[in-house]
Amino acid sequence: MSEQDAVRVLGIETSCDETAASVVALVDGRPRILSNIVFSQIEAHKAFGGVVPEIAARAHVEALDGIVEAALHEAALDLGAIDAVAVTAGPGLIGGLIVGLMTAKALASVTGKPLITVNHLEGHALTARLTDEASFPYLLLLVSGGHTQIVLVRGVGHYERWATTIDDALGEAFDKTAKLIGLPYPGGPNVERAAKTGDPKRFAFPRPLKGEARPDFSFSGLKTAVRQAATAIAPLSDQDISDISASFQTAIAETLEDRVSRSLDRFRNEFPAIAVPTLIVAGGVAANATVRATLMALCKTFGFAFIAPPMNLCTDNAAMIAWAGIERLRAGLVENDAMHFVPRSRWPLDSVADPLIGSGRRGPKA
Repeated sequence: MSEQDAVRVLGIETSCDETAASVVALVDGRPRILSNIVFSQIEAHKAFGGVVPEIAARAHVEALDGIVEAALHEAALDLGAIDAVAVTAGPGLIGGLIVGLMTAKALASVTGKPLITVNHLEGHALTARLTDEASFPYLLLLVSGGHTQIVLVRGVGHYERWATTIDDALGEAFDKTAKLIGLPYPGGPNVERAAKTGDPKRFAFPRPLKGEARPDFSFSGLKTAVRQAATAIAPLSDQDISDISASFQTAIAETLEDRVSRSLDRFRNEFPAIAVPTLIVAGGVAANATVRATLMALCKTFGFAFIAPPMNLCTDNAAMIAWAGIERLRAGLVENDAMHFVPRSRWPLDSVADPLIGSGRRGPKA
């Protein structure tokens, strides 16, 4: 395939508080990120300690046209040179999803190019094929937003959930811990930063579900333990905050080590012919250096290859959406009625798994 024959897809991502657009190309069978523009709304939400859906939606409306224009400019392409438009259609905040999907529909309609509706979680699930050309099947630890799952990725559109959280997601646990000890939004990076100067052994926080045969996760009890510890020694000094952060982060790392090992064993048993299987970690929490180091060491012990995308592709971005669009084009999974697609606040990767909190499907109490 020559440069002239390359497939170029414009990706749009507006599922939460990043407004993003990207152009990704497939040239001679190899992916190339031609542009990847991300506008963060952190400053707009910082005063509220978390994302405010109405503010996020309005910010997407104001920024998206310019972000798309910037992505095309950086890729040195005009809109007519794009072969398809891929857009996050769920899961996420419904207001933001509407902004992105309506914009993508308009661009697809004007250009006459295919519209590809992408599951945000599928974007994360396939990112390692964009960055490292990972081969199917592989095991995925998905730690993005309100999701903490272990997923068997058999192929594009073929996902089997092996484990999920039974209460809080990992990202939520980081954010709630940060708020409990007075750290600003976004919680995850600030907890990690504070932990660098903390004593990880000062507080004996629990390792939820450690040792249990079931492979699922639980973080609610850990969050409660943090609250109790912080309340007992209030008001907190800077060193108290660092020690709580370090102890919490260590508890998270050891919990993940125990929980993920169950699925590594299962993968080995179900795919004995794969000499060196692969564990991929994707999503915002994958940017945490302690989490990465723990999982890397675990993979070395179990004989797995370990892949974590670059930091800028772990958090929400449109390059992963454009790439998922290319993968769907190649697999013939483009819906003919995509222009009628309705955005989904919940959209599980594994549509047949039992609904549990954290799985991408509404639980019985949701």
